[in-house]
Amino acid sequence: MEPPQTTLGPVPTLPPDAGLAVLRLTMAALFIYVFFENWNKGAYAPAGYAGVINYYLKNGHAPDAWKSVMSFMASQAAVTGPAQAVTELGFGVLLLVGVATRLVGLAAFGFLTSLWISEWGAAWIWELLVPMIVALVVGLGAAGRKWGLDAALRRRYPALPLW
Repeated sequence: MEPPQTTLGPVPTLPPDAGLAVLRLTMAALFIYVFFENWNKGAYAPAGYAGVINYYLKNGHAPDAWKSVMSFMASQAAVTGPAQAVTELGFGVLLLVGVATRLVGLAAFGFLTSLWISEWGAAWIWELLVPMIVALVVGLGAAGRKWGLDAALRRRYPALPLW
């Protein structure tokens, strides 16, 4: 007697645009979470912001030219700390609602790349490398066209490459 044959059927697949939307929403959650985590730690206040940067200056292996940029940022912490807070929360909210995701994804890629370089030798290399790649994919993949306001904006203004 032969054993009974079983069929599992087709494996469900996620459409590519839905996959991009999931990555976009994940990046949104990351930025919003990091904003509140840093806010609660006082990392956007001048002393907290300068302290984080000075730690990377002392313990990191970023190129000297980049360390000069970091030193300037630390010296202007009363402005740069709140600017980073607005940037992180802004990225999170814009990605959450799916507005200008190409621009935001590419800007987030640049922002995360700058943090990654700042942390060379002082943090785990993959800590920011994976989010950098996800941000790049979100930007290049126009991830706001699914479950985002970019879909409506694209219908209204199809000639603009932001959507």
